[in-house]
Amino acid sequence: MTDSVVSSPLTFRRSLLAVLGLALVLMLSALDQTVIGNAMPYIVADLGDFNLYAWVATSYLLTSIITVPIFGRLGDYYGRKYFVIAATVLFTLSSALCSFASSMQMLILWRAVQGIGGGMLVGTAFACIPELFPDTRQRLRWQILFSTAFSIVNALGPTLGGILTEQYGWRSVFYLNLPLGVLALVVSWIYLPYFKPEKKAAIRLDWLGALLIMCVLGSMQLLAEFLPSNGSAFTLLGLMLACGLSAALLIFQQRRAHSPILPPPLFAIGPIKQLFIISVLIGAVLFTLLYFMPLLFQGGYGYSPKQAAWLVTPMGVSITISAIINGRIVTRMQNPMRLPQMGFLVAATACAILALVGSHGHFGVLMGLMMMAGIGIGFILLNVTIFIQTLAPREYLGIATALTQSLRLVGGLLGTALTGAGVTKFYHVHVGSKLLVNDVTVPDEVQRYFSDPQVLLQPLNPQYAQYYPLARSAMVNAIDVGLVVCAVLALLAFWQSTRLPLIQFPGVTVKAKKKPPTT
Repeated sequence: MTDSVVSSPLTFRRSLLAVLGLALVLMLSALDQTVIGNAMPYIVADLGDFNLYAWVATSYLLTSIITVPIFGRLGDYYGRKYFVIAATVLFTLSSALCSFASSMQMLILWRAVQGIGGGMLVGTAFACIPELFPDTRQRLRWQILFSTAFSIVNALGPTLGGILTEQYGWRSVFYLNLPLGVLALVVSWIYLPYFKPEKKAAIRLDWLGALLIMCVLGSMQLLAEFLPSNGSAFTLLGLMLACGLSAALLIFQQRRAHSPILPPPLFAIGPIKQLFIISVLIGAVLFTLLYFMPLLFQGGYGYSPKQAAWLVTPMGVSITISAIINGRIVTRMQNPMRLPQMGFLVAATACAILALVGSHGHFGVLMGLMMMAGIGIGFILLNVTIFIQTLAPREYLGIATALTQSLRLVGGLLGTALTGAGVTKFYHVHVGSKLLVNDVTVPDEVQRYFSDPQVLLQPLNPQYAQYYPLARSAMVNAIDVGLVVCAVLALLAFWQSTRLPLIQFPGVTVKAKKKPPTT
């Protein structure tokens, strides 16, 4: 069963077990993203180097972005099953290495390796669904079930991460991937069928394109980090030139490459290009909330990891619930774009109110706003994927699906990099003004002590207890800037969605409006 080439339609039982194997595989990456968010404040408190906070996320995202389209393309040529298995092994082993990291630099390195495995998982596992279910309507039903399972893991992740971190330390969140990885490996090996692709010409991967994408995103990430810190003009100019030159070469390379990572014909389809832009925007919002809300609740409000987990969990739960509701009604709607449009507005409103309440938010209010943000996001993520799969030509279905996930990671990379740099910059601005304005006699040693936001994530120092509320307020104000940006990005995504033509699924017809009777 493990090595047989499948050409005939699968039975219901085999289909269910195959989807279960894929769901377990993707649980690894989904759980990792949600669990590590609550552990991040503890990680930086233990290992230090608060200025590298965002790099733990962005190093993973950067390598994932590159590997998603590469292995999406390789799967088209060689089949996907054994790439799924290899990705599971790499992801599990790198998780073990992350748990042994003794410095932020070492953790960032192993997170980058883990991102390679995560990118392989996303690039191959999502693209397996169209192969398992060639019929569009059948594929849509299984895709909804698949995404629902994915959402359930997202819902459980924050709570699990908070409990593990508080009870057993931050390293336990990486230990969690080990038994899950072994289980996913066994189920995928036994039940995931191998579809042998049709005979094709020898593949010529666009390695230069992959390198240029890394150069573009890497220089953009460094630029986002250096701008708020007032880096030297020479450094900023060099990064701008590197980014611009890499982007120009990338465009040229994609037009001449035999098998481009970013196929120009796919981007020439207007609605797909617009959906790709939406994927980037919503990725920035999603990953900013995942990685910086735990910092807001622990560093800004002073909650424990478990309490912060209870605040973040409603977002995951509401994403799951709204995704289930979405799956039941989206195929019956004459204009399914109404659902993500509503989601953009709800998510934007939640982010804006979170920013407005500042440091005065009550626990119940914060929980409600996180749930509201999750409801909005839940009506977006699945729809963007299935809209692109509906619009993409058959020959580009695999790479279009992979690019959807990859571009969401691009948004996450840029969003977390900018937010991380902004938090560091604005914290210093706010904490300096608050300490001086509220008490002009604050000793220099107090200002030096609170100049490092890392102290807000460590046990309270009784010597400076009276100054903690001021410093925590500065942290909240700094993160509020990122929340305002998230609200703006969600509104931009809404505006972009209004420019899309009507998208319909097979079997759904639009009823013509009755004309009023003429007199």
